Amino acid sequence: MQSPIRTRVALAGAAVLGLLAVFAGPGSAQADAPGAPAGDGDTSVGNVTGFEAAGGSVFTLHAGAAEARVSFVAADTFRIELAPDGKFTDPTGTDIVLPQGKPPAARWKDRGDRYELSTDKVTLRAFKSPLRFALYKADGTQLWSETKPLSWTKDTTTQTLSRGATEQFYGGGMQNGRGNTSHRDQTVQVSVDDNWNDGGHPNSVPFYLSTRGYGVFRNTYAPNTYVFGQPVTASAKEQRFDAYYFAGDPKQVIGDYTQLTGKPFLPPVYGLEPGDSDCYLHNANRGERHTLDALKIADAYKANDMPNGWMLVNDGYGCGYENLPETAKGLHSDSMQMGLWTEDGLDKLADQVKAGQRVAKLDVAWVGDGYKHALDGCKAAYQGIEANSDARGFTWAPESWSGAQRCGVQWSGDQSGSWDYIRWQIPTYAGATLSGLAYTSGDIDGIFGGSPKTYTRDLQWKSFLPAVMTMDGWAASDKQPYQYGEPYTSINRDYLKLKESLLPYMYSYAHEATKTGIGPVRPLALEYPDDPKAATDAAKYEFLSGEDFLVAPVYQDTTVRDGIYLPKGTWIDYWSGRTYQGPTTVDHYSAPLDTLPLFVKAGAAVPMWPGIRSHQDRTANSPLAWDIYPQGRSSFQLYEDDGVTRANRTGAYATQRADVSAPQRGSGDVTVQVGASKGEFKGKQTARPYQLTLHTGSAPSKVEVQGRPLARLGSKAAYDRATTGWFYDAGDRGGVVLVKTATLRTDRAFEVKLKDTSAVGGRAPGSPVTPSAPAGQELGAGAPGKVAVDVTAGSKDARDVRVSVAAPAGWTVTPAPVLDRVPAGTTRRVEVGVTPAKDAKPGEVTLTVNTGSRSGSSQQRIAVSVMPAPPSADTWASDMAWLTSVNGYGPPERDRSNGESGASDGHTLTLAGTTYAKGIGAHADSDIEVYTGGRCTAFTADAGIDDEINGYGEVAFSVEADGKVLWTSPKVTGASATVPVDVPLAGARHVHLKITDTNNSKSGDHGDWAAAKFSCA
Repeated sequence: MQSPIRTRVALAGAAVLGLLAVFAGPGSAQADAPGAPAGDGDTSVGNVTGFEAAGGSVFTLHAGAAEARVSFVAADTFRIELAPDGKFTDPTGTDIVLPQGKPPAARWKDRGDRYELSTDKVTLRAFKSPLRFALYKADGTQLWSETKPLSWTKDTTTQTLSRGATEQFYGGGMQNGRGNTSHRDQTVQVSVDDNWNDGGHPNSVPFYLSTRGYGVFRNTYAPNTYVFGQPVTASAKEQRFDAYYFAGDPKQVIGDYTQLTGKPFLPPVYGLEPGDSDCYLHNANRGERHTLDALKIADAYKANDMPNGWMLVNDGYGCGYENLPETAKGLHSDSMQMGLWTEDGLDKLADQVKAGQRVAKLDVAWVGDGYKHALDGCKAAYQGIEANSDARGFTWAPESWSGAQRCGVQWSGDQSGSWDYIRWQIPTYAGATLSGLAYTSGDIDGIFGGSPKTYTRDLQWKSFLPAVMTMDGWAASDKQPYQYGEPYTSINRDYLKLKESLLPYMYSYAHEATKTGIGPVRPLALEYPDDPKAATDAAKYEFLSGEDFLVAPVYQDTTVRDGIYLPKGTWIDYWSGRTYQGPTTVDHYSAPLDTLPLFVKAGAAVPMWPGIRSHQDRTANSPLAWDIYPQGRSSFQLYEDDGVTRANRTGAYATQRADVSAPQRGSGDVTVQVGASKGEFKGKQTARPYQLTLHTGSAPSKVEVQGRPLARLGSKAAYDRATTGWFYDAGDRGGVVLVKTATLRTDRAFEVKLKDTSAVGGRAPGSPVTPSAPAGQELGAGAPGKVAVDVTAGSKDARDVRVSVAAPAGWTVTPAPVLDRVPAGTTRRVEVGVTPAKDAKPGEVTLTVNTGSRSGSSQQRIAVSVMPAPPSADTWASDMAWLTSVNGYGPPERDRSNGESGASDGHTLTLAGTTYAKGIGAHADSDIEVYTGGRCTAFTADAGIDDEINGYGEVAFSVEADGKVLWTSPKVTGASATVPVDVPLAGARHVHLKITDTNNSKSGDHGDWAAAKFSCA
């Protein structure tokens, strides 16, 4: 199915479907005796004893007491039902499958050993002895064949299919920790398992697709099991068989499946903005509050210049609400909508919506006695919003089923924030797209646990999901993105505002999903079906956001990302402008805390709304920006409507297409043709200015708009002040051309032409030098230091290479000497003098390395660590700066036992009746890192679980230094004796004091490092 957003060259069928193996026809398979047990208590369908054709599209085959029925829905879609007792049933009724209109005319022929049931696109062969099915395309290509007849036990029906030599499988809905790579040789469960963690399968969908050219939807509420071995077995826990089949490439199959069960809904534009969730009334975790207190949080988002589109104000068991109209009005004043959690059901929904509710989050209770209840709840909440307002329905639902894509966001449930949580969620959401789930998400940094660093890393990549929210009141401390202080607050703000600026891009893909069934977040295997690595673990921990952004999240506590797979094509580092030619794997990618590994596909033309905190900041005069990476011919179709009402369903929307023409490589002109906006809706801009950013790597000789020269401006500051003009910024991401047009009518096309410039990558692609830096570099606050930078020449010798570092205010930088020459393909290391400010806080700092030469400029973000002054004498661990302080509950305490969620709310440290004035009170799992700088010889302490726990708890203590475990305690319980600690450090620089849970229960795990001291020279 061709994307209406990006014009693409259609691939030949064989290329899309992958390599097809040659299979024996079903007549050649060894069959069980007709009507006899098929093994393990199975009974298989027997020989055909009768055949009937009705209405030109429905065919019935009798096999003794059993009956099979084939019904064609479309030329490439049909249904097979089997009733072992001859009585057809359909427990799903009209819940899932939507009316499909007039069925196609189908033909049938009796070929002696089989019946052939055909449309213009497919032929289903029904072999007679015994009854077995095989599907073929109109050109005779086999798509699947049963290796034995349909079989059943007292509670299960199974279809068994042959598997191709290179056949790959996807689907099953939301499969936690997998799904974006092939299910081949795996077993996939589709059911309620109450497991929201890695390996669970919430929001299951009884659908799968094959790269051999078909997909299958099992029309049932029963649990399914798919074993993608040789052969493939697909079973459902019911004694009836009911499946729909779709023929085509993966995109066509997803389109046909969602045509049958419903296209994804189009969220309101605020639904694509971040959301916030908490309980404000009767909240045991935060003390007594009132619903109107939510407005203080909304005000804080605004004060911190952070986007937030909606707030759930009663998200917590037993949480009520009050003053709904006043709360909704207050949220509106901060450009937010009000949402409610539906723990208590939907009987009050009409009044709540009339009071201002626009978001409904469903509880797991909505699963009730089965998926029908869950699906009914999703539809009722969605329809309830629409029946009582002019808004679009917008729901969030856990544990949903086929059909839920048309009424809600599928949410993966209550998880705990950690690095591993980030890791397994990456394949989860991209994989769910392959089952027609366009909007899948999880809470930023989970509902429990987490840390400032994991929150920031998780928020980065989830900013490229369509829908996302943060859950605040269930962890030890609130989790709004401004809560953690610097540098986290600024980093979080930058990514949230980047998400906001990309709303036109994401909203256009959301609209595409309503036509194609394919969501914005996509696995590489969907867009690159011919790439053998796309189906493998090589691409497991990355995804595409739309077709243009490749996102490779950091899911470990590191500043370097390895194993980033870039498929065929030219890819551009979003931050530095560096180009990569795929297919390739990028290792040692520099990813400081503020840097999400993010790549843009050459040819991209990305529409943006610059500089906004909310979609409501847009005015009639606001500019539309296009971020363009010119290469060859490409296009993007922007979709616009009022963003809130349902008027778009009756044609109140507009589209505007941008076409880019550029050299495929190297020098030439670049032309951007922005077409007239077609269509009307309330609030549509009749005229607007445009801002274009063109990543050319080369300055043009001139820029023309509608054939008229545009003024060239002499500096970035002059460009920022001007209303029209252009400027070439050589130091920005390898060189970009910035263009501002006058206000132009939207009902007329216009053209921007850059003369004598180049495709992305510059006139001589690969010739600019590229900087990098070794990981693990450290600087002392206020102390002169050196930062090592590696400079690599491209395809030509680099001459007069200059290296500088952009550092925070108050830092001093001394540029490295100019390198006269770096031979092509070689690397030279230089050292840049850097002195941090005296008051620089310990921790990670991002520096930007700038390199320039005759062949162009490049940038690279690198991470360095600012260290506190190392101890020069014996020192208590509680008096030192803590580089990291991860803790299982609340903050770890200095000279107190572990308390509640606040700082300094613990009690006197007490172990085995002895009190201690100095020490650390923590809670498993805990990790406290200090910097000793090689100055200390030993660490001593008394370790144990604090007496205040009264004998509960079970933990182990350990001391690690510079990546090595130096000491580990035996298991310690609340009743254990105090454990003496005396660990030689042998000049270690970084020391970690860790406490880990040992019995999978965090209850009572209050571990103390009492009298913790470092002996230092």
